[in-house]
Amino acid sequence: MSERPQTRVGRTGRKAVVTSAYSRPQVRVAPGVYAPQQDSELLIEAMETTGAAPGRPVADLCTGSGVLALSAATLGAASVRAFDLSPAAVRCARANAAAAGVRVDVHLGSWARAAEFGPFGLVVCNPPYVPYDPAANEDESIADVGDSTAWDAGRDGRLVLDPLCATAASLLDEDGILLLVHSEFAGLDQSVSALRQTGLSAEIVAEQHIPFGPVLSARAAWLEQIGLLDRGRRVERLGVIKAQR
Repeated sequence: MSERPQTRVGRTGRKAVVTSAYSRPQVRVAPGVYAPQQDSELLIEAMETTGAAPGRPVADLCTGSGVLALSAATLGAASVRAFDLSPAAVRCARANAAAAGVRVDVHLGSWARAAEFGPFGLVVCNPPYVPYDPAANEDESIADVGDSTAWDAGRDGRLVLDPLCATAASLLDEDGILLLVHSEFAGLDQSVSALRQTGLSAEIVAEQHIPFGPVLSARAAWLEQIGLLDRGRRVERLGVIKAQR
């Protein structure tokens, strides 16, 4: 988890997140909605590099601000549908699509809802993937970072990844592509293996090493304790996995 954009307080006294430094295209993020960071940027770069969006029907799962959906639309996708379980995220993504002047249909729901509109030529996803121990005493310094449901994903970080990897193939058309981003701490090789078990080819096509942000910094001692982090290391590896029929 990388550093989140700074926030500012408007005249009403309510927090509004400024445009993310990692966001292409630029978006505004409402309170409680995941703000685009390096993982989103890395996935956008993978969309550009692979050329997977132009002319294809695209689904953006766990859309948050909608930045990936907007990027797919601007890259020439035939159609774009975005999905999120958070009503705040749905409202935020719709507002960003309207502001950008692009057609993105945003729906409340998960990949189960996405299946109603598939199959898709491209599915992109930046899911919750940060390991979390509910029994651990969380550092209060991350209380203002945002809604933890946007990143907390169970003790092994795979609360969302496991069912997503098991379901992904059913969302893809005959030559469909999945682009999935997450951290090493949720098991990049494990995701590759899980996707291959469903009959897809899968490989890591992009990587980036970034400094810990506030969430991982607060959990570093626990990650060291359970053996996921070498003592004293404060850099994480992000990876984008490409899976295809």
